[in-house]
Amino acid sequence: MTAIIAQHFQTREAIRIGIRGPVIESVMRIEMAAHEMAQLPIVAPGLLDLQVNGFEGVWFSSEHLTVDAVENVINAYLQHGITRCLPTLITNSCEAIEHGLAVLRAARAKSDVVRRVVCGYHIEGPFISPVDGPRGAHPVQHVRPANLSEFLRWQQVAGGLVKLVTLAPEVPGAIDFIKAVSKSALVSIGHTAASPEQIRAAVDAGARLGTHLGNGCAGMVPRHDNVFWPQLADDRLLCSVIADGWHVPTPMLNCVVRCKTMDRLILTCDVSGFGGCQPGRYSAGDVSVDVLPDGRIVVAGQTQFLAGSGATTGECVAHLMNSTGVSLSDAWRSASERPARLLGLPVAELKEGSPAHLTLFQLEASESGVHYRPLRSIAGGV
Repeated sequence: MTAIIAQHFQTREAIRIGIRGPVIESVMRIEMAAHEMAQLPIVAPGLLDLQVNGFEGVWFSSEHLTVDAVENVINAYLQHGITRCLPTLITNSCEAIEHGLAVLRAARAKSDVVRRVVCGYHIEGPFISPVDGPRGAHPVQHVRPANLSEFLRWQQVAGGLVKLVTLAPEVPGAIDFIKAVSKSALVSIGHTAASPEQIRAAVDAGARLGTHLGNGCAGMVPRHDNVFWPQLADDRLLCSVIADGWHVPTPMLNCVVRCKTMDRLILTCDVSGFGGCQPGRYSAGDVSVDVLPDGRIVVAGQTQFLAGSGATTGECVAHLMNSTGVSLSDAWRSASERPARLLGLPVAELKEGSPAHLTLFQLEASESGVHYRPLRSIAGGV
């Protein structure tokens, strides 16, 4: 049995967690002096991110993706505290998407670690708006109408593990696609210039999530009929946000928290395949970006349209706390418990019998707030 001594992320009490195989065998409170307890790391259920695109130059949607590259990225995620995730493939050719899914499936078959961390796949596009702004950094030449036959082919290649599809409700065939696909996978609204009526129709058809609300939209929108209000107002819809300090400004982040409440909010880092890269210009297939010195990753040649994030999930937890004043418990659960429940996956908890997905970290205080520093991760047992 492996033992961990740390501070409980909710109570900050010292606890001893015993892990045997893939589950937590015991959780015991420990009496300890305050100055000793302050030196302990914090332990929380492992982070689960619905939208991670790659890391350090590797994109899951690349036609050149390899099994070794997948393993390297997953190990990098573990170092940052992510113990489960949905590798995300963005808009690309049919061949490239199928290649990415096939390689991810092969990586899960080869590696026990990859299998425990990768709990499904997210296809973001290609059924999205072709318009500049809503399309984001997705290559316009591969944007196309919603196609159920293509989704079924993805599932065949992926072994049925496509768990999430992001699409724009206004694309041809979208509503019929949502009705069919939502029976077996989660459908999310994103990269869209849809009208309120089209968004309502998508939710009526079975869409249950808004992908990175506040992004994948026009730079200028009407004050009344836009993509924000109907998603914020509909209690049937959860929304994900990228709380990295760049994608959503602080006032809007606070509004999202107040409108959706923490019960309907999911944190994602949307980390780019260029996350972890030094400043400079990079290309992957048809996508070119600039990694700026301040940490932003933007569509090459301008500074308005972001192209994924350079942050990881734990950093987004800390930024949400700093920007909105929510507790560590609430912020953390939006990046662990809530996405697991949304996907119908086992929820990792700090209790006996729970799956042993754990993140150990420290929160370091400064004048600007708290900062996340990952220490160790356990993905589904030891």
